[in-house]
Amino acid sequence: MDVTTLLGIALGLIALIGGFLLDGGHISGLLVYTAAIIVFGGTFGAVLISFPKSQLKQIPKALRLAFRESKSEPDAFITELVEMAVIARREGVLALEDRAQQHPNPFLRDGLQMVVDGTDPDLIRNILEVEIESKEKLYAGYTKIFEAAGGYAPTMGIIGTVMGLIHVLSNLSDPESLASAIAVAFTATLYGVASANVIYLPIASKIKARSEEHIAEMDMMLEGILSLQAGENPQLIQKKLTSFLQLETSGDGKGQKADGEKT
Repeated sequence: MDVTTLLGIALGLIALIGGFLLDGGHISGLLVYTAAIIVFGGTFGAVLISFPKSQLKQIPKALRLAFRESKSEPDAFITELVEMAVIARREGVLALEDRAQQHPNPFLRDGLQMVVDGTDPDLIRNILEVEIESKEKLYAGYTKIFEAAGGYAPTMGIIGTVMGLIHVLSNLSDPESLASAIAVAFTATLYGVASANVIYLPIASKIKARSEEHIAEMDMMLEGILSLQAGENPQLIQKKLTSFLQLETSGDGKGQKADGEKT
C-alpha cells in the first residue's frame, strides 16, 4: 500500500475539517446527506455516462495503481541488462535463452526472446513500441476517468447549492431559519470542490505520475534490448540506460531516445 496517497487524502480532509472546527464550526454542519446524494450521486452518474463499460471496468486497476506501492526497479533492470550484455558478447545471444524464457517481467521477457530467436532489430523495435503505446493509452484512460470526476464534482456542487437555495427561497415564511438553510445549501458546493481537489484530481495526478514512471522504464528496457542485440559495450549500455532513464523521468525527453532520436 502506498502510504503517501492515503496520508495525502487524510491530511487534506483533516486540514479542511480541522480548520472549520477551529473557526467555531460544528461537525454536524458538514454532515448533510441530501447534499452528499446530489454531489456524489450526480458525479458518479456523469462518469457512467461519459465512459464505456469496458473502460469503467478498469477503475479497480486504476485505484490499485494509485494506492499500491510502486514496484518499479529501474536500477535493477539496468544492472540485469548490463550483465546479460556481458554474457551475450562472450557467449552469444543464444546463451540468454533460459534467462529470457524465465524472466518475470513480460515486456523484457518478450524482447529478449525475440533477440534470442534472431528477430530483425527494426521489427523488435516496432513490436515493442506498439506495446508501449498500448500501455500509454491504457494509463491515459485510467487518468481521464478521475479527471472527469474532478471536473463534474464542483459543477454538481453548484447544482446542489442552487437547488437548496430554490428550496430556501420558496419557504420565506420563517425568516429565522433562512441563515441555517442557506448554510446547508452551500454544503453541496463544499462537497463538490473538496472531493474534486482532495480526492479525484490528486488520484488522477498520482496515476499519471505512476504511468510515466512505468513507460519510462519500458522505454529504457527497449533501448537495453536493442543495444544488447547490437553487441554494444556493456559499460556504454549502462551509461546510456542511466542517462536515458533520467531524461525520461525528468519529462524533458518524452518521446525521444537517449541520443535524441524520435520514436
